[in-house]
Amino acid sequence: MVDARNKHDPLDTTMTLGDHLEDLRLRVILALVGLGTAVALCLCFGTLIIKFIERPYIEAMGMQARLQSLAPADGFTSYMEISVMAGVVLASPWIFYQLWMFVSAGLYPNEKRYVYVAAPFSAGLFITGALFFVFIIAPVTLKFLVAFNKQVLGVDSNFTFQNYVSFITIMMLIFGVAFQTPVAIFFLIRTGLVSIQAMTRSRRFVIFGIVVLAAIATPGADMFSLFSLAIPLYLLFETGILLGWFAERKAKLRRKQDE
Repeated sequence: MVDARNKHDPLDTTMTLGDHLEDLRLRVILALVGLGTAVALCLCFGTLIIKFIERPYIEAMGMQARLQSLAPADGFTSYMEISVMAGVVLASPWIFYQLWMFVSAGLYPNEKRYVYVAAPFSAGLFITGALFFVFIIAPVTLKFLVAFNKQVLGVDSNFTFQNYVSFITIMMLIFGVAFQTPVAIFFLIRTGLVSIQAMTRSRRFVIFGIVVLAAIATPGADMFSLFSLAIPLYLLFETGILLGWFAERKAKLRRKQDE
């Protein structure tokens, strides 16, 4: 039986280039409105958010530890920075929904159903990645860095508020984006750009690429931070292959039933 995808003429589309650009503009505006609303809400609860992200620092330095601000504007700048980052995390379900709705406009009808799964899955992975860093990676990384400074270099650690907030927000963003790997792998497989066999054969190169990518994404960080990003990335890569395998198996069973 002929696959429905083959029946569909790729040139037969109801949207012109102008329509796609207009849809992109609309999606960007809607995403920015959602982000702005989330950031405004986070600005109202900025002090609570700061106390939340200070938890890894307190665990590493002790209950009496306090971050310091060295310049007059450091506190305000960092407050805005963490509020924006928290707004991105809070608005991520809405942002990813708009992104995937734009992507769905260029998909075949039988492929669009994956969008309704991918949008919440992407948002969930982004939030999971950001929180994974705050709860799991950051405390261990900071303890390692503090111990290294003291025992190896003989230097006391005294982080500034601005540097600490920048470190936390950047790493939250990196981990959140990195956790999108299964979705990317899944769509590469489902769209036929890459086969499962090619993915499995390229594991050695993928491992090397992941380590290089993790080193680039964590410049100046310790080896623990590097591998704490590289190992989840590899596991997420395998998860993407597994999801693609299940999807292809399900598609084959459906085609057999149709025949």
